[in-house]
Amino acid sequence: MNGFSLFFSYHPSYHLCRSLCEKHQGAFSEVVMARERATSKMVAIKCIPKKALKGKETSIENEIAVLRKIKHENIVALEDIYESHNHLYLIMQLVSGGELFDRIVEKGFYTEMDASRLIRQVLDAVNYLHSMGIVHRDLKPENLLYFNPLDDSKIMISDFGLSKMEGTGDVMATACGTPGYVAPEVLAQKPYSKAVDCWSIGVIAYILLCGYPPFYDENDSKLFEQILKADYEFDAPYWDDISDSAKDFISNLMEKDPEKRFTCDQSPSTPGIAGDTALCKNIHESVSRQMRKNFAKSKWRQAFNATAVIRHMRRLQLGSSFNSSMDAGHQKYSSGTLE
Repeated sequence: MNGFSLFFSYHPSYHLCRSLCEKHQGAFSEVVMARERATSKMVAIKCIPKKALKGKETSIENEIAVLRKIKHENIVALEDIYESHNHLYLIMQLVSGGELFDRIVEKGFYTEMDASRLIRQVLDAVNYLHSMGIVHRDLKPENLLYFNPLDDSKIMISDFGLSKMEGTGDVMATACGTPGYVAPEVLAQKPYSKAVDCWSIGVIAYILLCGYPPFYDENDSKLFEQILKADYEFDAPYWDDISDSAKDFISNLMEKDPEKRFTCDQSPSTPGIAGDTALCKNIHESVSRQMRKNFAKSKWRQAFNATAVIRHMRRLQLGSSFNSSMDAGHQKYSSGTLE
């Protein structure tokens, strides 16, 4: 708390309330809840030691640049920035409703219609980002937070550390993100676009409707093989009570070819997300059971350096499908082989 002691002594306009729980703490930052004395408004203050930023300056500078540029009701806002000799302080909008999956598990009633409402909010926010030339690049459930604990709380997108502004002159080709949510073209180390966010939304929508991930293997190389092939299914009995339009919606987002993949502005008008065909049957028991089972696995929460894994896959020569995807990503897979 040394960094915060200094902050509150120099900035008496804020009153320290309490440290936030571990889930809100970053790898090299600490977050507290504070009250702005003049307005009684509650905020979150992130304290980042500058010595911890060595080698990570680009990430935090990028996050600040993006947050300064955007304003949307479903995106956590950056309200102010302070700097001392040893620390950087980000004054953030306070989001207190908890993580997406945690809230779903706690519910007693949950339907396809509920999932549709959640995804519509994410699509709207990401469509806004894309219209501003921003690609998030790390959309995942842990970065989707409820604004407050109320049942009708809106969803907020957070964590822009890996986001990228298009049109900066740099070609996006860096393999980054969180393993199970990254698009095939990212793993193939091809130049990519905002379509990678649409793929990630498809993965999130898939999990929201069944509780388990579309791709999974304890071995990262095999997991990446599945993603590169877009090798997923709507398994019975878990998908028996989900509408065909919802499955079509997901298939259009989890399309291997980014040129054919639905965009965020296309998706809200499709029947599977517009709400007119979403089913109202309670799927909470099945979905929450699968979420508890599958998302206790820490690897689904870890970021990764895909370059090392891709090199490992090459060394092991894990099937022609991977090598082909690197050289001929425009071709289609069928039953695990190239057509």
